[in-house]
Amino acid sequence: MEPIIAIQGIRGSYHHEVAAQLFGAAVALDECLSFDALVASVTSGAVSHGVMALENSIAGSIIPNYALMDKNDLHIVAEAYIRIEHQLLALPGTKIEDLTEVASHPMALLQCKDFFANQPHIKLIEDADTAEVAQRIAEKHISGLGAIASKTAAQLYGLDIVAPNIHSIANNATRFVVVKTAANTSEDIDKASIKFVLDHKRGSLAAVLNVLGDCKLNLTKIQSMPVVETPWKYSFFVDVTFDEVAFYTKAVQLLEIMTESLKVLGTYKNQLHA
Repeated sequence: MEPIIAIQGIRGSYHHEVAAQLFGAAVALDECLSFDALVASVTSGAVSHGVMALENSIAGSIIPNYALMDKNDLHIVAEAYIRIEHQLLALPGTKIEDLTEVASHPMALLQCKDFFANQPHIKLIEDADTAEVAQRIAEKHISGLGAIASKTAAQLYGLDIVAPNIHSIANNATRFVVVKTAANTSEDIDKASIKFVLDHKRGSLAAVLNVLGDCKLNLTKIQSMPVVETPWKYSFFVDVTFDEVAFYTKAVQLLEIMTESLKVLGTYKNQLHA
C-alpha cells in the first residue's frame, strides 16, 4: 500500500518539498493546516509518517512541536534540512505597487520583514500557510493580494514572482523531522534526540553534559522546556551525534541512572553533514 505522508500546509508548501524529497515527487499527502492536526493524523494511523518543521536557522526552535512529539509519543525516524527561499507571488501581470496586502505564515513574514520595511504601502497579514494563500489568490483571482511562498507554489498555482528571494538572510534553512508512532529499528544510525528531566542538585546538568562528552557524543542541540506540572522545573531536549552506536548505548545507560526520567525521542541518520 502506498504510504500517505501528513504535512503542515498544502501542496507547494515547504513541508511538501521535504516530503517529495524524502518520499518521491508523487507522494500521497494528507494536507493539514496545523501541527496539531498533523500529529492527530499520525497518531490515528490515518497516515504512515508525518513531516514536521522543528527549527529554523534564523527564528530558532519551534518549541510547541517538541511538546507535541513528546506528549503524543511520536518517534523521529529521519531528518532533512532545506534552504528556505521566499518569493513574493501574485496574479500574473501584478507589479509590487499594485499590492495593498500580503498574507503568509507568521514565520515567513518574520523572515522577510526587512524587505517589507521598504514597502510601507503593503499591509502584512498573518495566515495559516504559505502555499494556501497562493492557492487562494489563484482560485479566487484576488487582485491586490500577495503571498510569500516557494517557487514550487508559484508553478503549481500559476502565479507570477513579483519579487524573488525576499528573505532577509540568504542562508535561511529549516530542519524538518519525519515522525512515526513506532521507533526506528535500523542500526544504521548516528544521531539521536533525547529528553531528560533532572533534579535541582547543583551541577546536575553539567554532570550529564560531561557524560555525553566522555562517551564521545557530540551535543548538537539543547532546548529546555518547563515541566508544566512542577513550576520552575525543566526538561531538556538534546540532539547528539556519534561515530559508533556503542558510544550512544553506553551514554543512554548512564543517563538512565543520572536523570529523574529519560526518553529517547528518536534515532536516525544525521543529514546536516552527511
